[in-house]
Amino acid sequence: AVRRIVDDRNPRRIRPPHPARSPQVMAKIAIIYYSTYGHIRKLAESIKKGLEAGGATVDVFQLPETLSEEILTKMGAPPKADDPVITVDKLTEYDGFMFGLPGRYGQFPAQFKSFWDSTGSLWGAGKLIGKAAGVFVSTGTQNGGQETIGLTLVPQLAHHGIIFVPLGYQGPRVFSYEEAHGASPYGAGTLAGSDGSRQPSELELGVAETQGKAFATVVAKLVK
Repeated sequence: AVRRIVDDRNPRRIRPPHPARSPQVMAKIAIIYYSTYGHIRKLAESIKKGLEAGGATVDVFQLPETLSEEILTKMGAPPKADDPVITVDKLTEYDGFMFGLPGRYGQFPAQFKSFWDSTGSLWGAGKLIGKAAGVFVSTGTQNGGQETIGLTLVPQLAHHGIIFVPLGYQGPRVFSYEEAHGASPYGAGTLAGSDGSRQPSELELGVAETQGKAFATVVAKLVK
C-alpha cells in the first residue's frame, strides 16, 4: 500500500511522500577513434579528461586498421597506440560514444565506414537505440571537414536511433579569433596542416575538454 502523509497545513489534503532518491548513475562512455599521425589520439586525451570531470567512466578504443603495414610505412605513419581495438559486440556495453575522426576529403575515413558497416546485427536488433554520440575531428586545412564530418556522421547514427549531441558554442574558446583552430559547433577539432606537422594547440585541447564534460553531462541525464 502507498503510505500517505497528512499535510499539517491542510489536514484534508493528502500529499504523497517524497520519492526515494536513487543513487547517482555514472554514465559509461567509449571514446572510439582512428588516428594515423596521432592528432586525434592527442585530442582524445583531453576529451577523456573532460568526460571524467563530468562524472563518466571512460574507456578508449581505436578503430580497426584497414591499411597494410607496407602502406602505413610508406605514408610515414608512426606505430599505433596500445589502446585496444573496438569490436562490434562492445558497443552495447556503453551509454554513449565519442568518435574521433580525421577528415578524408570532407568526410570520415574509410576505417570508420568499414567498421560501422559491420554493425548490421546491432541495427537489426535495435541494440543501440537511445544511446548518445558526439564527434571530434582533425583535418589538414581550414574548412577541410570540421562541419561536414559531423553532418555525414549523423545519418550513420540516425539509422541506429543514436542521439547526436553537438558541442554547440559552449565556452569562449569556440568563439576565439586569437588563432586558427579546428573547433565547430559540431565538435572539437584540430588543424594538422597539409603535412601533418601542426599538433593540437592549447586552445583546441581546451575545447576538447569542454566538449567531453558537456557530453558526459548530457549522457548522465539520459541514463537516469
